[in-house]
Amino acid sequence: MTAPQHLYLVDGYGYLFRAFFALPPISKKDGTPTGAAYGFSNMLVKLLRESDADGMLVVFDAKGPTFRSEIYPEYKANREEPPEDLVPQFPMVREAARAFGLPILEKEGYEADDIIATVAKLAREKGIEVTIVSSDKDLMQLVGPGISMLDPMKNRKIGPEEVLEKFGVGPDKVVEVQSLAGDSTDNVPGVPGIGIKTAAQLIEEFGDLETLLERAGEIKQPKRRENLQTYAEQARISWKLVKLADDAPLEIDWDDFLLREPDPKTLSDFLDAYEFRSLKTRLADKLEAGDVIPDEREAGGTGEATKAAADTLNAGESFELVQDLKALEAWISEAGEQGFLAVDTETTGLDPMRDLMVGISLATRPGRACYIPLRHGLIEKESDQLALSGDAEDAPKQIPVKEAIKALKPLLEDPSVLKIGQNIKFDLLVFAREGIEVAPIDDTMLISYALEGGAHGHGMDELADLHLGKQTIKFSEVAGSGRKQVTFDEVPLDKALDYAAEDADVTLRLHQVLKPQLRAEHVATVYETLDRPLVPVLAQMERTGIKVDRDILRRFSNDFAQRIEELEEKVYKVAGRRFTIGSPKQLGEILFDEMGLEAGRKTKGGAAGTGADILQGLANQGHELPALVLDWRQLSKLKSTYTDALQNQIHPETGRVHTSFSQAVASTGRLSSNDPNLQNIPVRTEEGRKIRTAFVAEEGCKLLSVDYSQIELRLTAHIAQVPALVEAFEAGQDIHAITASQVFDVPLKDMTPEVRRQAKAINFGIIYGISPFGLAQNLGIEQSAAKAYIEAYFERYPGIRDYMDATKKLAREQGYVTTLFGRKVHLPGIKDANPARRSFSERAAINAPIQGTAADIIKRAMIRLPGALAEAKLKAKMILQVHDELLFEVPEAEIEKTSKLVKKVMEGAAEPAVKLAVPIDADAGVGDNWADAH
Repeated sequence: MTAPQHLYLVDGYGYLFRAFFALPPISKKDGTPTGAAYGFSNMLVKLLRESDADGMLVVFDAKGPTFRSEIYPEYKANREEPPEDLVPQFPMVREAARAFGLPILEKEGYEADDIIATVAKLAREKGIEVTIVSSDKDLMQLVGPGISMLDPMKNRKIGPEEVLEKFGVGPDKVVEVQSLAGDSTDNVPGVPGIGIKTAAQLIEEFGDLETLLERAGEIKQPKRRENLQTYAEQARISWKLVKLADDAPLEIDWDDFLLREPDPKTLSDFLDAYEFRSLKTRLADKLEAGDVIPDEREAGGTGEATKAAADTLNAGESFELVQDLKALEAWISEAGEQGFLAVDTETTGLDPMRDLMVGISLATRPGRACYIPLRHGLIEKESDQLALSGDAEDAPKQIPVKEAIKALKPLLEDPSVLKIGQNIKFDLLVFAREGIEVAPIDDTMLISYALEGGAHGHGMDELADLHLGKQTIKFSEVAGSGRKQVTFDEVPLDKALDYAAEDADVTLRLHQVLKPQLRAEHVATVYETLDRPLVPVLAQMERTGIKVDRDILRRFSNDFAQRIEELEEKVYKVAGRRFTIGSPKQLGEILFDEMGLEAGRKTKGGAAGTGADILQGLANQGHELPALVLDWRQLSKLKSTYTDALQNQIHPETGRVHTSFSQAVASTGRLSSNDPNLQNIPVRTEEGRKIRTAFVAEEGCKLLSVDYSQIELRLTAHIAQVPALVEAFEAGQDIHAITASQVFDVPLKDMTPEVRRQAKAINFGIIYGISPFGLAQNLGIEQSAAKAYIEAYFERYPGIRDYMDATKKLAREQGYVTTLFGRKVHLPGIKDANPARRSFSERAAINAPIQGTAADIIKRAMIRLPGALAEAKLKAKMILQVHDELLFEVPEAEIEKTSKLVKKVMEGAAEPAVKLAVPIDADAGVGDNWADAH
């Protein structure tokens, strides 16, 4: 039985009443009131489109009395009858929920709040995260680990902090406070003269209601003391009334709660029956794409389904150049009314932290898009610096930038309007520099990545060709190429319109084709809980950047230059002549032809390979020249890639380096870093560690590095179900020493560093499908010995070999493997006729569930940390992620608190979605620079 990982429990009547009182009366042609049902339906649409849930249940009150009426017959006796116009809409909202494919639940004798309490409790026992969609204060008693609330009207999350603000106590004491204060709406009597504030003070002092009533004689205020003694039994009855029953007799099939695409005909019939025409227009994607995809899925394969969905979006193009405020306001109004739009920015370059916004394109429906030029002909370029020109005589007609930004800001920040982008993180950064914080968002690149990570690239041009059969306009077609290429602000407006508006239009079309597939492919949770919410987190990290000391880099560059020269002379001396060290061909001639060393594999051109692994193998055999060349290559790369390049990448205004994190590159879900790549700085060499000393903290701060300890080995133990490794991790033992002892039959007391090193190489190598040849190269031993080590390892841990064999088989059958969180890693080469490619895909299949799960876990931590830091009122900034490590800049006075909080969040990041058999540990370090912290 499949269960959701994140379940939304919707307070159905709470939604209905909010909608009824928020909207003006609306009726069908025959006079039947429908306004509340219309509002309810709109709220469901918004929730379905913006939630990160993969499960949803709408809960209603059943007709008739509940068990509370037996406890206290006057319960809810003061309530007025519902408004006359609302009564006929009660069955409508049940119809609405079913039309949208959502299950509903009600139970005779219980209130909806009791059903929510029961389902929430059962869900938590199964490790399911719960969000209660309601603002009802009675439900706040349920807030706790894994259970939060969402106020749908204010789009505000309600956690323990908000409960404390409301009641003056935490969620676990809400019932105590309510039983004293009472509730006139529900006719809960409470104790006369005691309100919320006083009740909170009393409960804080005495701990709980019963203790307070037993010690009421200690109350100093005479009237308060008298009331507590007189109305003690009334308070106890109130406690029973406000305490939600979490043991309602329910029969639950968790699979029923999984979100599914609504049946297009059922939804269309419902919208027609109640004359919700504008809502039907907004839901065209569900009614069209949803009509196609399920049928084609049953027929097998996604290609025809995608093509059919694309055909429904094959509208003609109508692009508009927006050059005045009135025209822009019309577009803003249209987008606001329908609740979504695609958006794209054009800039002077590809660095969102330095390059200037040139214009904005919007799309509101397939084929309808516009381009809003803002700075064409207004940018001066001097000494590689961009500046706005004061001379606008030759510039084309455009809306003044400040006026356009002021007009667009409310729309782009409106929480009820979805902004759709392709790689929208770039646009978030560009808009942020103009003072706009864009939210909420969807990203077609990441939707594609969640659907088919590893199967193909996820750039717009490739996706347009693949899913829409469309060849997009290339940048070179409008801006030129090579030396003649101009920046976008110099592109004529007619060409700029075609290029920019097409970007927004294609993005919207891709969204309407791809978004409905998330649920059909069972990856909605991956996108909604991992990929989408990470975008603003990464954008903020990129905006913050990390401080780099230019003087330290300059010193290292000079030092490396001198050492490179010295190494070159040594290389020439050992080789017996001068040659171009960076030339693989010339190096191969020296090593294999002139020196007679044994050549390894050949290149495609037939020459002997001189890759790092080949040279390392030769160096391990004691040959001096390969070792010297490796040192030369390393220093040369460090100098050119880091100590030289980083100096030019320090932002002139911030004094910091702003890397860019990519979510849709590595097939396993790992983040990658570029411009500059800060993830590839070597950490196992002294020179690599030196470079990290140039990354420093601001004055008054320290750098805090928190790193998962052996997380991939821990996940291997869990996923492959290896009892011996699980026990070792649970006991906190040295896993490499334990492995060495078990595999090589060496008592722990006799363990040598060399034997432990061999076990460590096997532990890490096995995850990556290491071969006897590869292990022999790493350890500098004979291949036969390496093979014997691997066989001994599998003999001791047969579960790992079973996992590897089963995973390869599964990958061949379905073409992909999954992480523990449901991320699909596609392996297009798993059935390749070429043995080398097939073998590579098999190794990737074995590694992907492990490395991918580790990547998912740290992403979950990254998503939670900004909120956790804010809730704890800590000022730390998360500034860098390097695989299993997170780096923070922290005020010195907050180091200890921040370190504890970050470790707690990181170590618990897998839960509640996944309960691991092994503990996850994170190690923290602090320093003035990155090297010291790590």
